[in-house]
Amino acid sequence: QVQLVESGGGLVQAGGSLRLSCAASGSPFSINAMGWYRQAPGKQRELVAAITPGGSTNYADSVKGRFTISRDNAKNTVYLQMNSLKPDDTAVYYCNAEITTWFNLETVQDYWGQGTQVTVSS
Repeated sequence: QVQLVESGGGLVQAGGSLRLSCAASGSPFSINAMGWYRQAPGKQRELVAAITPGGSTNYADSVKGRFTISRDNAKNTVYLQMNSLKPDDTAVYYCNAEITTWFNLETVQDYWGQGTQVTVSS
């Protein structure tokens, strides 16, 4: 069974950096777009950054120039390097991937990680 396993969250002071990782386990057949979303208390989940298998990226305006998304297709892993963190970046960060499994080659499904807390103190 395919799962997304996240790591790398934590507590950091404003201006600091964190790196999130998300690996797809269970040997998926293929992975299309991968991305990171976040949800702060009382707010809707929002897209932070996304990346295609070929490396094309898309960022939320609020993180452009500070966050960098990357992926290692051989390891089925996506990363989010977060620099110059601000208190407004505090949220639970979720990994997302569009995955085709060996059990259902005709369907692309959305998978989500369990979420990792990022807290930025002022």
